[in-house]
Amino acid sequence: MKLIAGNSNLPLAQAIADYIGVPLAKASIKRFADMEIFVDIDENIRGEDVFLIQSTSFPTNDHLMELLIAIDALRRSSARRITAVIPYFGYARQDRRTGSRTPITAKLVANLITTAGANRALMLDLHAGQIQGFFDIPTDNLIASPILVPDIQKRFAGKEVIVVSPDIGGVVRARAIAKRLGADLAIIDKRREQAGVSEVMNVIGDVSGKSCVLVDDIADSAGTLCNAAAALMEHGAAEVYAYVVHGVLSGAAVERVENSPIQKLITTDSIIASDAVKASSHFEQLTIAPLLGEAILRIAEDRSISALFK
Repeated sequence: MKLIAGNSNLPLAQAIADYIGVPLAKASIKRFADMEIFVDIDENIRGEDVFLIQSTSFPTNDHLMELLIAIDALRRSSARRITAVIPYFGYARQDRRTGSRTPITAKLVANLITTAGANRALMLDLHAGQIQGFFDIPTDNLIASPILVPDIQKRFAGKEVIVVSPDIGGVVRARAIAKRLGADLAIIDKRREQAGVSEVMNVIGDVSGKSCVLVDDIADSAGTLCNAAAALMEHGAAEVYAYVVHGVLSGAAVERVENSPIQKLITTDSIIASDAVKASSHFEQLTIAPLLGEAILRIAEDRSISALFK
């Protein structure tokens, strides 16, 4: 087995390598003067089972090109199998046509990864489960609940907790976590008038006097979470925390969370934390290295991955 890291999240890649007990293979990803990307694998990988770890987070296009070029380099170096380990899959929100002349970019990216030469893909909490079907290669979509649920149980021990989905689309994810916790479920009914702007319409469920745990897969502008938190407090919630798998947190998201009723926004380290996130007391990160490391081991040894979530 060989583990190779792209530049998107080196601390996570190193943590995965430490968990597995296999050092990161020597590879260099460089830029020419005109910013073209060059990948050089600095050790023999012929016949090896290679796992390439790279989130396609900001800057999304640069990290995506790094991933594609590295896959091509591995394929041309005669790797036996190439698994693209993508903790955060960028462009996942473009999973359907939203207008008459719009792209399905998630499918395009899946095609690019397959065409580059990947034999398998491993991802975490895809924005929409059907994206697995966009790939023509075996694809595993891990869920982060084994990482999130123990932290929720520890943080809210002895309190009455209710899990809240910030929109209708996240109900399945929130319900699954509520079931693991043995907690009730509430739903925020909202209407999005335009991209990046949401308006809370109603809270479905009794949140009065309870510790509310908002659960979502992605926090980008964080507008949806902050509006939801405000609505929960208006309906008598005792406190509001948010658990998000992928902390994109672009633009003024950090400031928006700091000025909201959300006491803590807890994310995983699928995306490396920005300086603003690290400096804020309103954010925490949980590591997914053990989850991804165990999944990589099971793929390498042809063992069940679904057993991780039973």
